[in-house]
Amino acid sequence: MKQSSTLPPERKAQRRRNKLKKWAPAYLLMLPGVVYFFINNYIPITGLVVAFKKYRVDTGIYLSPWVGLKNFEFLFATNDAFVITRNTLLYNLAFILVNMVLGIAFAIFICEVSNKWLKKIYQSAILFPFLISIIIVSYIVFAFLSVDNGLINKSLLEPLGMDSVAWYTEQKYWPAILIIVNTWKTVGYSCILYIAGIAGIDRALYEAAEIDGAGKLRQICSITIPCLMPTIITIVLLNIGHVFYANFGLFYQVPMNSGALFDVTNVIDTYVYRALLKIGNIGMASAAGFYQSLVGFILVLVSNGIVRRFSRENALF
Repeated sequence: MKQSSTLPPERKAQRRRNKLKKWAPAYLLMLPGVVYFFINNYIPITGLVVAFKKYRVDTGIYLSPWVGLKNFEFLFATNDAFVITRNTLLYNLAFILVNMVLGIAFAIFICEVSNKWLKKIYQSAILFPFLISIIIVSYIVFAFLSVDNGLINKSLLEPLGMDSVAWYTEQKYWPAILIIVNTWKTVGYSCILYIAGIAGIDRALYEAAEIDGAGKLRQICSITIPCLMPTIITIVLLNIGHVFYANFGLFYQVPMNSGALFDVTNVIDTYVYRALLKIGNIGMASAAGFYQSLVGFILVLVSNGIVRRFSRENALF
């Protein structure tokens, strides 16, 4: 450092030019991604002002009249505010917990398969539902739950002499149904991430554990889970950032938009969508999105702060 600081200005400028010339190809490769990221992620941020305006198509976003916080009132001044907030929060917390536990379990089971072809088949099979459109998923669920021709009523309940269940009007079943459907569709994605984490664990640790007489369960508890902890924390923190967002298709398409189920299937996203269809107020919909983003941002900061307090190396930042 001392030798570099004593160089003449011409030599320093030459070194900077050489360094720039060396990294110029990498900068050029990075440029399209940076431009796309700026256009797609940062320029639209200016549109957040719609949440504080009464949007008019003829004047555009920036010339529409200001209304302050009035667009936020329809979220908090309604009798449904508690219900949609409760449903959004509790469902997402359940999704995070169930997907984490099952994702880790399936990842461990798949990694224990010695046949590489079977392992690829299992990985593909568990990821396949994640790639299916939610509309197709809704009709698969309907094939099971249809009152007249559903698999559960026709093939399970009626042969046992039990009465058919009107699934799309019975609220008590839907919290479990939505959790099961979401787990079936999305657990494969988190499972693949955990498999990648397990693949990065040094196999020498398992060999040493076997020499010491540790069984599979002991190896999982003492090696696999601790080594997966950074991956687990990262995934959970990212999911917490979306805890006030709901899978619109899951809560709108799968229950077939049944009004009888609104108390257990209505979340912030579906509520805003239905309100937008009735009122047509874009400012109100933007206010809901702004509220969700702000709460998610705060939750990520708080969660990351808690993790950083106990384990600095596992925190996101």
